[in-house]
Amino acid sequence: MTYEVVIPVMIAFAISAILGPIVIPFLRKLKIGQTERKELESHQKKMGTPTMGGIIILASIILTSLFYIKDQPKIIPILFMTVGFGAIGFLDDYLKVVLRRSDGLLAWQKMILQIIVTTVFVVYMLNYTDVSLTMLLPFSGGKYWNIGWVAVPLMYFVVIGTVNGVNFTDGLDGLASSVTIMVATFFSVVAIGTNAGVSAITCAVVGALLGFLLFNVYPASVFMGDTGSLALGGFVAATAYMMQMPLFILLVGFIYLVEVLSVIIQVTYFKKTGGKRIFRMAPIHHHFELGGWSETRVVAVFSIVTAMLCLVALLAL
Repeated sequence: MTYEVVIPVMIAFAISAILGPIVIPFLRKLKIGQTERKELESHQKKMGTPTMGGIIILASIILTSLFYIKDQPKIIPILFMTVGFGAIGFLDDYLKVVLRRSDGLLAWQKMILQIIVTTVFVVYMLNYTDVSLTMLLPFSGGKYWNIGWVAVPLMYFVVIGTVNGVNFTDGLDGLASSVTIMVATFFSVVAIGTNAGVSAITCAVVGALLGFLLFNVYPASVFMGDTGSLALGGFVAATAYMMQMPLFILLVGFIYLVEVLSVIIQVTYFKKTGGKRIFRMAPIHHHFELGGWSETRVVAVFSIVTAMLCLVALLAL
C-alpha cells in the first residue's frame, strides 16, 4: 500500500518542487510570458509571468509513472493521454508565446490533433486492455450501463469536452491545480479501494500538482499554460474510462463542466443577440471576479465545491 500510494505522491512532489526553481528562471530567461485580457485590470500585473509551467507537472508524472509501469500496465493508456494532450498544449503554447503567433494552433488543427490522440487511446483500450466501455452508474448500487456502439462516439465527446473544460478552468492562480488535486485524490481513493491498477499515476498527479502549487498559488510565479491544462484534462478523461467511471466526471468534474458551458452559453447568446452578454465575462470564474470576488476566494470556493462533490461521488459508488 505504501509503495503504491504514499511513495508516488512523495516522488512526484519532490520532482515538481525541485524542478520549479530550475525551470521557472529558464522560462523567464526565454521570455515565455503570459498575456492577459485587457478587461481584467487586476490581472495586468501578471503580464510577463512565465507560462508553460505544465512541463514541470508532465515531467513529474512521467518520471514517477516509469517506476510503476511494470507493476501497473493499465497506467500506460492514461500516461499516453496525459502526455499526448500535454504535447498538443505545448505546441499551442510554443506557437503563442515563443513564436509570437497570437492564435497558437488554429481551432481545426487543435481539434484534429485531439481526435488523433483520442483515437489511439480508444483503439488501445479496446484491443489491448480488458476494460470494457460499460459505465458504472452513480447511485445504482454497482450496476453498469451498456450503451452498445454509441459508447465510442460518446467517448470522443467526453474526452474532448473534459480536456477543454480543464483548459477553460485554468484562468486564475492555482485554480486548475487545486480543483484537479481533488479530482485526482478521488480517483486515487477509488483506485486503491477497488484495486483498479492505476493508483500509481493518480497518486503521481496529486504529488505533481501539490509540488506545482508551491509556485502556482496566488501570487503565481508560473502558470501551467495549455501544456499543463490539456495534459490534466487528458489524465482525468483517461482515468475515468480506465476505471469505467466516465459518468462520474459530471460529479467530480462539475467545475470543468460549468466553465466550458459558461463559454458556450456566452458565445451563443452574444451572437444571437448581436452583442449582449449573460455573464460579465466567460469563463465563469472571471464573472465572479468582476462581481467583486478576489482570486483567492474564487479558487477556495471552486475547490470546496469540488471537494464536496467528490464526497458525494464516493457515496454514489
